[in-house]
Amino acid sequence: MDFLPSLPTLAAFAAATLLLAATPGPDMTLSISRALAQGKKAALFVVVGTSLGIVVHTMLVAFGISALITASPTAFLILKTGGAAYLFWLAVHAIRFGSKLTVAKVEAQKGTALANISSGFWVNLLNPKVIIFFMTFLPQFVSAGDPAVTQKLLFLGLCFILIGMPVNASVIFAADWLTSWLQNNKKVLRGMDYTFAGVFSIFAAKILLTQAR
Repeated sequence: MDFLPSLPTLAAFAAATLLLAATPGPDMTLSISRALAQGKKAALFVVVGTSLGIVVHTMLVAFGISALITASPTAFLILKTGGAAYLFWLAVHAIRFGSKLTVAKVEAQKGTALANISSGFWVNLLNPKVIIFFMTFLPQFVSAGDPAVTQKLLFLGLCFILIGMPVNASVIFAADWLTSWLQNNKKVLRGMDYTFAGVFSIFAAKILLTQAR
């Protein structure tokens, strides 16, 4: 099965994905808001939508990056170097500004399943940070000389979804308690910020040191 990354690569990817999924962002804020306003079922449909958005990003990256490798391995190297710089930027941003989770419980008329899926889909599809993140994050776990690069990128994208969905679902089922607890325990959010920054700084440094050989 050529599409399977090595075990260390897969473990590193899973750890980074788990950390990212647990960090508050637009998708988590939307799902929690929808859980508080319309109920957990509506919020789960939002998670389905955000996951479909990730599917689109995965397809674009998998086929776009593989085409880039075929056309110019040097350009792929530049992309990965830029990705390392972006990971450093994310680390600095996490320390300077921190995670924010501002959710208001607003009563609203319940939308249809399709409307909630659509909301989640567009939140992830049109989020510039998600677009840039996927373009720089996934390529860190493949090499330019790998003939199965497309399959591996698709597999990693699927893993990203499979790891993220249970995390998001758990957040939804604990929405009331979790929102109040996080907002009253700022040190926990700061701890997540420093962990996030540390992990992605390590990834970025590893990329740069490997390319320097």
